[in-house]
Amino acid sequence: MEYIIRELRQDEIKLLDTFLYEAIFIPEGVQAPSRDIIEHPDLQIYIANFGKKDDICYVAEVGGKAIGAVWTRIIKDYGYVDESTPSLSISLLKEYRNFGIGTELMKQILLTLKEREYKQVSLSVQKINYAVSMYKKVGFEVVRENEEDYVMVCKL
Repeated sequence: MEYIIRELRQDEIKLLDTFLYEAIFIPEGVQAPSRDIIEHPDLQIYIANFGKKDDICYVAEVGGKAIGAVWTRIIKDYGYVDESTPSLSISLLKEYRNFGIGTELMKQILLTLKEREYKQVSLSVQKINYAVSMYKKVGFEVVRENEEDYVMVCKL
């Protein structure tokens, strides 16, 4: 599949609504929540007023359409580690998953974070999410866990 990875443009920030919703892991057989779930304050912290100094976002594009995004910002979210560690979010539209695009998005943002001299990046993921293996493959390690979730960190 032919795709490009590029920075999110200022006029595309509203796309993060879609990708935040797509980032919600829905186990097999579980009904997806309504789209307005992204209005919840626990989720809005990932995208509200995006574009500040520490915010970074790349999109994957196929045929002129954004089909995936990876973004980081320093927030006190589920994957929070400390004030200098950005939290990472990533998602792809369902029909574009399992083609390696997510891995390439991850590699791009990790490279950028390293170039900007961040020491590490974190994320939170449900243990049953198939993406855990991809996160490990690109260098994330589990640093904390509870019954359902891992907090993972990638040293840069």
